[in-house]
Amino acid sequence: MSKKEHNTAEAEEKQEQDVEHPVEQAEEQVEEQAAEAAEATEADKVQELGEKLAALNDKYLRLYSEYENYRKRTNQEKADLLLNGSREMMKAVLPVIDDFERALAATDNEEGVKLIYNKMMKILEQKGLKAMDVKGEKFDENLHEAITRIPAAAEEQKGTVVDVVEKGYYLNDKVLRYAKVVVAF
Repeated sequence: MSKKEHNTAEAEEKQEQDVEHPVEQAEEQVEEQAAEAAEATEADKVQELGEKLAALNDKYLRLYSEYENYRKRTNQEKADLLLNGSREMMKAVLPVIDDFERALAATDNEEGVKLIYNKMMKILEQKGLKAMDVKGEKFDENLHEAITRIPAAAEEQKGTVVDVVEKGYYLNDKVLRYAKVVVAF
């Protein structure tokens, strides 16, 4: 083979390699891009699933919190109902107690009336009823209802309860009826 033919053959071979090489390079680039796209797609899926998990977890926590609040509220309502369920009945009985006390004062403490009164008060006290002892105390608008005011006999009596017109009562340490009182000014 002559040199010229040899050079031409080498040139042709080089052209073929140049033609094959860019095609191979392009194929490799396409494969790399496809692999990167697949990885990006998987990363997006992982991120999307993570976001869904966070949203569901947040929803679960909120639902759980709402349930706990509901449970606590209903338990508190049940406890209040048990403690104060007899409130209306106790309010209805208070005028009867007032009448008993008036009867005791009018009859010079007859034993029969006194016995019935004491039994009734003992039962009511067991159920949470407690009379207020307010005579001589400072006037408190949260516990007392001032019916009238009178001039104070001494300076230290000013603003105190000097007489009780109608007793006040607590039911389980909550005011059931305010004491109607006379206040010194």
